[in-house]
Amino acid sequence: MPAFLHRRESFFLLLALALGAVAGAVLYLSRPTTLRVAVGPRDRVESHLIQAYADALARAREDIRLEVVPYDDVRDSAAALQSGRADLAVVRPDVRLPENGLTLAVLHDEALVVAAPPSSGLQTFPDLAGKRLGLVAHHGADQPLVTSLLAYYALTPVPAAAAPGAGPGGVAVVPMRASEVAAALAEHRIDAAAVIAAPSDKSAARVVQAVEAASPGHGATIVAIPDGEAIVQRLPELQAVTIAAGTFGGRPKRPDDDVKTVGASYRLMARASLSRDTAASVTQHLFELRSRLAAMVPTANLMKAPDFDSAAEATSARLPIHPGAVDYYEREQQTFLQRYEDWVYLVAFFGGGLGSAVAWLGQRLAREQRARIDAVLDRLLAILIEARATQDPAALDALAVEIDGLVIDVVRHARAHDTDVRTMSALILAVDAARAAVAECRRDGAPVRERAGRVLSLHPASGA
Repeated sequence: MPAFLHRRESFFLLLALALGAVAGAVLYLSRPTTLRVAVGPRDRVESHLIQAYADALARAREDIRLEVVPYDDVRDSAAALQSGRADLAVVRPDVRLPENGLTLAVLHDEALVVAAPPSSGLQTFPDLAGKRLGLVAHHGADQPLVTSLLAYYALTPVPAAAAPGAGPGGVAVVPMRASEVAAALAEHRIDAAAVIAAPSDKSAARVVQAVEAASPGHGATIVAIPDGEAIVQRLPELQAVTIAAGTFGGRPKRPDDDVKTVGASYRLMARASLSRDTAASVTQHLFELRSRLAAMVPTANLMKAPDFDSAAEATSARLPIHPGAVDYYEREQQTFLQRYEDWVYLVAFFGGGLGSAVAWLGQRLAREQRARIDAVLDRLLAILIEARATQDPAALDALAVEIDGLVIDVVRHARAHDTDVRTMSALILAVDAARAAVAECRRDGAPVRERAGRVLSLHPASGA
C-alpha cells in the first residue's frame, strides 16, 4: 500500500478530487445544447420568428440554445444545412431541398392565390389559357412555381405582348407590384392577378381587394386548382392547400366556399444526424413557446405539424419528418431513465464495484494501521521482558533509545490518523511499563529472574 494513502489528508484529497470529477461531469452533461440555425432571407418574417424563438429559449433557460446565422436567400440557408455548416435551417422545399434535411415543423404554408373579376369567367387554373396573369412575386422562386403549374396543365408561358395571339395554350405571366394590380385590370393589361402568400397574410388580402376594386360589381373570384393531390405527386416539393371559406372576410364572405389550390411551405428542418432527443426538444419548445412568439411575430400562429398518419409514414414521406419530431407529435418522447438507461446501468454496475473497492481500501488501511500499532505494542512488551533479563548497561541504554523512537513513531501516527482511546491507553501503559523496567534494572544493576508469589493474569493459563 503506498505510504501517502496512510495519511488522512491524502485520502480526503483523493475523495475531494473524485467528487470534483463527478460534479464536473454533471455540469458538462447538464449544460444547454447550442445549435446553429441558418435563416434566409434576411429581414423576412421567418427570420424574425426564428430570432424570437432563440431569444425565448435563452430567457426561459431551456436545455436548447440557438445561434441564428442569417443568409440572403432561403436557397443559401438550405445549402448551409446540406454542407454541415448548420444544424437547423429554414427551408422552402420548392426552392432547394437539402438531401440531409428532415422536417421538424411547418412554419407556415403559402398558397397560390389567383383572383379574377367575376366577369372574366375564370373558375379553375386551366381557364387561364389564352389569358394574361399578373404575378405579384415576393421571391425569385414564385415565377418558377407558376411556370411548373402551367406545364402540368400543358400551358405555355409567353411574353405579355404575345398573349392575344398565343393561341389557346399560351398564358402571359406579367410581373407587377400589388399597387399596380387594380390599374392593370382596369386597363385590360391583365385578366387575373396572383400572389404566393399565406392566405391569411395581408399581401394576399391586398391582391384580392385590388381585384375587387377593379371589378364592376366589386367582387372577386378565387380561382381553384382542384388537382392539388395529383400535382403534389408529380411535384413533391409543393403543398396541397385549402383556402377556407371566408378567409378574406366581407359580406358576403370571400370566398363563399373552400377553394383548393397548391403552394409552397416554409419549414424548419434539421440535419438527419441530429439526435432524436435534441430534435424532440427543439420541436417541443417551439410549440410550447408559440403564445410568446405570436405576441412578437403573429406568423407563429400559423405553425403546424407536418401531415402524417403513422410514424412509419412520417419517416418515409416525400418530405420526411425527423424521428425526434415524430416522437414529440406522437407523445412518445423518452423519459430520463429510458433515455439514459444504458448509462444508469453502467454507473450502477461500476459504481457498485467502485464502492466495494473503496470499502476494501478502507478496511486495508485500517488493518495496516492496526498492524503498525500492534507491532509497537509487541515490541514494547518485548522490551519490558528484555530489560528485566539483562544487566548490561549498554543494552539498557539501547532499549531506552528504542523506546524513545517508538514513542516518536506513536505520536506521529496519532497525529496523522484517528486512534481510539483504548488503543492509546494501551500504548501509554506499555511505554510507561517499558521505561519503568529499564529504569529499575539500571538502578538495581541485576536482572530479575523470577519474583516470588503468584502472578495475577487476565488470561487463564491453558489447561487450568
